[in-house]
Amino acid sequence: MKRDKFLSSLGIGVAAVCVGCAFGSCSKSSDSASPSGTPAPAPGSGTVFTADLTTELTSVGQTKSANGVILVRLAAGNVASSFTAVQIACTHQGTSINYNTSQGIFICPNHGSEFGTGGNVILGPAPSSLQRYNVGITGTTLTVTA
Repeated sequence: MKRDKFLSSLGIGVAAVCVGCAFGSCSKSSDSASPSGTPAPAPGSGTVFTADLTTELTSVGQTKSANGVILVRLAAGNVASSFTAVQIACTHQGTSINYNTSQGIFICPNHGSEFGTGGNVILGPAPSSLQRYNVGITGTTLTVTA
């Protein structure tokens, strides 16, 4: 194959790949607001979910997510300050965040935004903090409310 023909066919292949990248990556349509597709509850909307502390979230670093919220046990003890609850959708493009126990922060796996346990932005590209939710404990029942 001659050099000019090779370069021409290589260019068409690269162009096709680039078009696929442009239409398929970093788009909001590929990111969901939460694993269930449910948007995070608005402040004042009431109970988001509950957890039984005898069987759930028994160790530091464990998480539970539901209804667009992620709950994390930050410390031992069944007191509200041992937990945090924030919206699960990154404020950049809505990708579901994860809690990194060793670093003690939330991280968006899509573009690397980092958030403190209170939802504050530590590292962008996220433009704003995560919505934080209230955690209350009665006996062994933990309740997350908006």
